[in-house]
Amino acid sequence: MERRSLLRAAVIGGTSAALGGTLWRGAAYAAPAQPGTGPYGALGSPDTNGIRLPSGFTSRVIARSGQQVGSTSYTWHNAPDGGACYADGTGWIYVSNSEINPSGGASAVKFSSTGTITGAHRILSGTRQNCAGGKTPWNTWLSCEEVSLGYVYETDPWGTNAAVQRPAMGRFKHEAAAADPVRKAIYLTEDETNGRFYRFVPATWGNLSSGTLQVMVAGSAASGSFTWADVPDPDGSPTATRSQVSGSKSFNGGEGCHYANDTVWFTTKGDNRVWQIDLLNNTYELAYDDSLVNGTAPLTGVDNITGASSGDLFVAEDGGNMEVCVITPDDVVASFLRIDGQSGSEITGPAFSPDGTRLYFSSQRGTSGSSSGGITYEVKGPFRS
Repeated sequence: MERRSLLRAAVIGGTSAALGGTLWRGAAYAAPAQPGTGPYGALGSPDTNGIRLPSGFTSRVIARSGQQVGSTSYTWHNAPDGGACYADGTGWIYVSNSEINPSGGASAVKFSSTGTITGAHRILSGTRQNCAGGKTPWNTWLSCEEVSLGYVYETDPWGTNAAVQRPAMGRFKHEAAAADPVRKAIYLTEDETNGRFYRFVPATWGNLSSGTLQVMVAGSAASGSFTWADVPDPDGSPTATRSQVSGSKSFNGGEGCHYANDTVWFTTKGDNRVWQIDLLNNTYELAYDDSLVNGTAPLTGVDNITGASSGDLFVAEDGGNMEVCVITPDDVVASFLRIDGQSGSEITGPAFSPDGTRLYFSSQRGTSGSSSGGITYEVKGPFRS
């Protein structure tokens, strides 16, 4: 999934394309596509689920908080958040966190090869405000607590093995995790206004019980080079992990995190940015920053992020106008879908089925604006490959 930095971005969607002027400092706009089109075309009218989709795509409701999942006897959790998909024979599993405190935890839904729901079960209980997380190459789900001195829990999407607390990965206000099998590290975001960007290097790849927590050290500029420094005291007490290393770079509200092809991307909600980290050259830069587009960009309230095999990034909005937006390898930023009538909610947990034909995500609070009103969706259609 090779990408280049968004230095000549075409921003489309909303009421008009961003024509003329400068989007990124020192770089002119590329010629944008027509307003609202993007790589998938314009959004249509709301479907029966209140979702506006491009032509050829359809949606269905997978689960609702407090209700049984499909024909199973399992009750779906409140405030569904971060998620991921796992191959399960000819079918697959979608896991989803529960961002409530106390209780939190995570659940999973099983699908057959045709997409029929065949089961649902709990994979983590008794934790606090499980927000985002990440999938490991060995097919576990890292569920992260978004609370002060929170933990990362390693869970089994099949629910066979008990979840395990991983304190070596640091205690802080965890948000998301992304695994890098090349450098054998897990990248971690921190949801604080002065949060940091971390990596955890296990003593043995595939075993997260011990290892070294490190933090990015860099200047205050929006681009540059960086190094990693060990965090002396990963348990974060009495000194918070973000305050232990002089020169560590501050980020305003770390959110989603995604790795592919020697690059890791993560979002920061406080300044509505997507950061791009080049792991081969140890450099960082902005992949997206709506403060430079005079409010015309479709993407606001950046949150969870995932990627498709096409190289497209899909970014979910926390608020904004309840969209999932796409950032393409050709540097186009556009709306992919929008949920109508749920302005008191946020979109969470975007993840593709193993074959790339279905996108799962949730509206955390649904139409009610309450954590008990969460809705989890599936969108199916001709995603680019």
